[in-house]
Amino acid sequence: MTFFDPETEDLDIPTIRYHAVRLAQAGLTGLITMGSNGEAVHLSQSEKQAITRATREALDKAGYKDVSVMVGCSGQSVRGAIELCREAAESGGDSALLLPPSYYRYAMTEEAIYSYFTKIADSSPIPLILYNYPGAVAGIDMDSDFILKLSAHSNIVGTKFTCGNTGKLARVALEMDAVTPTSKGSGYMAFAGMADFLLQGLMVGGSGVIAGGANVSPKACVRVFNLFAEGKIDEAIAAQKKLSRGDWVLTKAGIPGTKSAIRSYFGYGGYPRQPLQRLSAQEEEDIAEKIGDLMEWESSL
Repeated sequence: MTFFDPETEDLDIPTIRYHAVRLAQAGLTGLITMGSNGEAVHLSQSEKQAITRATREALDKAGYKDVSVMVGCSGQSVRGAIELCREAAESGGDSALLLPPSYYRYAMTEEAIYSYFTKIADSSPIPLILYNYPGAVAGIDMDSDFILKLSAHSNIVGTKFTCGNTGKLARVALEMDAVTPTSKGSGYMAFAGMADFLLQGLMVGGSGVIAGGANVSPKACVRVFNLFAEGKIDEAIAAQKKLSRGDWVLTKAGIPGTKSAIRSYFGYGGYPRQPLQRLSAQEEEDIAEKIGDLMEWESSL
């Protein structure tokens, strides 16, 4: 997440640094700047660079040089997205996460989207992860055949399935020989797109998860992943149920609620940039109460 001064809405770089290190300490193997939960659409290009740079520097200084930094580089034009990828690389990012363009939805044929991704992949200095999130792009939902067609490009190395379609994830993971907790495979990454279905993704050959909820409960996410990797499937199922119940509260509460949860349980977090609205004191109390079981488990790990 991106953090702001609660009065001025200026970037809160010290908190951004602190948060990155806290997540790495919890066992996450990679972080994403400028994703959906990072409020990328609220930020200038210079701010995006500053955030990625601060995140990379904080991780390196704390001894987490092996923790990767993926950067959201979605743009509406090929030229603009290539520029974002280059700036991400210069700022310390090692991969780029991209949505398909959607502003001119009527013109976004499969041919146009294919051209968009492959031309960016041709020029990007860092590899691309496809971001399939229909809710953010006027309903564009890339199917498994199309994702596999795109993934034939050598600089497209994974997909984030925020569509929630684990069947699609399974088909892509199988055909691409994706990385799993027990196999390096081809190196391709097939990510569940929410903590809500981390285990379900792993069960069908997925690589892990890119989860907004991991900003709040990273240790719980790591626990589910590790239980699966250790072959403790019954324990992993029980753990996923607890994670899913809490993550649904955060999903419904969105960015304001997720920041509220961080503030309630970790003492920092601030508020989103406008036009996202702040929650009432009662709404914040309700969220904290509803995720109480998850956070009690998180604190015990």
